[in-house]
Amino acid sequence: MLLVTVAVQVVFWLSVPILPYGILLGAAFVAGLLMVPTQPVTRQAIAAMTTTGQRRAAFALESVQGELSYIVGPPIVILCAAKASPGMVAWGVGAAIVVGGAGIALLNPPLRTKDEAAADTGTRPRRREWLGPHMIATLLMAFGSTMLLSGTDLAIIATLEQAGQVSWAAVVVATYGVASVVGGLVYGALSRHLPTWLLLGLLGLVTLPAGLAHDAPWLCVAVVGAGLLTGPTLSTVAAAVVQLAPAGVRSEATGLRSSALSAGFALGTPIVGVAIDASVPAAGFAAAGLAGLAGLTTALTGYLLPHCSAARGRSPLSDPDRAEAPDHEPSGTGTRPGA
Repeated sequence: MLLVTVAVQVVFWLSVPILPYGILLGAAFVAGLLMVPTQPVTRQAIAAMTTTGQRRAAFALESVQGELSYIVGPPIVILCAAKASPGMVAWGVGAAIVVGGAGIALLNPPLRTKDEAAADTGTRPRRREWLGPHMIATLLMAFGSTMLLSGTDLAIIATLEQAGQVSWAAVVVATYGVASVVGGLVYGALSRHLPTWLLLGLLGLVTLPAGLAHDAPWLCVAVVGAGLLTGPTLSTVAAAVVQLAPAGVRSEATGLRSSALSAGFALGTPIVGVAIDASVPAAGFAAAGLAGLAGLTTALTGYLLPHCSAARGRSPLSDPDRAEAPDHEPSGTGTRPGA
């Protein structure tokens, strides 16, 4: 799969500078369908190469790596676009994707632990056995978290544009990213972890008052709180997905999580954009925070309603420490988790 998707990306990125716009849209759609599955493969490998007690810290570190890419990547692309032709920049981006995918293919990391590989009977669990209220709630929280994050990015730009300080955008976004890196590192080092629903709820709440900031310095201060919670929230969502998925369907589960994240990014920006256009930039932060809280509310409602009439054991969503006990996993995997 890695080699096939890498080959598709080579063809697409080489042809980006010469394709007419209409054809480029279609080609981009196809290339998006066949994007190198870096995140699902990486997270499966992390789960396979770490012990149960190490996985939350490992996934927190993985979320930190993502934030560093977010901080460094866009400025590099913008700088290159200013100094070189757009075609050269497209080829450079494509080269980075291809090298990353080819590198993972050459490393060929294990996707299952030795115990999971030995116990594999070749029979995939039926989807209804693992895609239940726990998993759906987790995916909804993944969706809500990225709706919030993409909306926050747009609200930052809108606020700075209104203040005539768009040139500060890189500073504010970098502050947000650095706060997320710090939050992820601190969270990964903690011995006890907070439940996913609480982290997402807090992230939504601390995003709301960012709309009170009307210039760049205060906006830098306002986004620190949200940044500190971003890394922990994303890492716990990923941990819960890996925890809940049996080994035989872990790739499908991590793929669903990636799709939920992408859908949140895709919908968060236009929803927040409508709120900003209809009101003021501060409404963008309100819409972003409320989007995260709405995803949380929907997830918890969908999870709790089927269980109101019956007593059940606690899940990874309500007690991450219990989720890390290798012999008591609700997903039935008998060994698992991630971030």
